[in-house]
Amino acid sequence: MTQDIIRIACIGIGATLIMDAWLVLLRRLGVPTLNFAFIGRWVGHLPQRRFFHDAIAKAQPVPGEAALGWITHYAIGIAFAALLVILAGSQWPENPTALPAVLVGLGTVAAPLLVMQPAMGAGVLASKTATPLRNCLRSLVNHGVFGFGLFLAAALYQHIGG
Repeated sequence: MTQDIIRIACIGIGATLIMDAWLVLLRRLGVPTLNFAFIGRWVGHLPQRRFFHDAIAKAQPVPGEAALGWITHYAIGIAFAALLVILAGSQWPENPTALPAVLVGLGTVAAPLLVMQPAMGAGVLASKTATPLRNCLRSLVNHGVFGFGLFLAAALYQHIGG
C-alpha cells in the first residue's frame, strides 16, 4: 500500500515536471503561460469562502501565494496520477502504456476549463479572455503533454525503481 502511494506520487510529480519543462519552453518561445502564484492566491482565498473572482490578478494577494500555487500544482498532478491508476487499473503502473495516460491527461483539461478559469474570472472555456479558442487549445495541448508525462514517469519509475 505504501509502495503504491509512493509510486503514484512519483508518477504525478514526474508528469508535472515534464509539463513544467514544456511550459518553460513555451515561455522561452514567447508564449504566455499561467502564473502559479495566481493558483496560490485562489487557494489562499478559499478559507474565506471566496471561490469566484472577477479577475484573480486583481484579487488581494495572500502571503506565500507563489509557494502555495506550486504546492497545489504538484498536489493536483499527484491526484491526477491517482485518477489514472483508478481508471486504468492498479496494474497499469507495473506495465504502463501511453494511451490511457494521454487520455486521462487530455481529460484533466476539464479542471482548468470548467473549474479554475471560471473561478479565477476567465470564464468557462476561457470565454472572458481575448482569445478563448487559442487558450482552450493551449490548455488541451498542455494537458496532453501532462498525460504523456504520466506515461513517461511511470515507465521511468518501473525501469528504475519498479
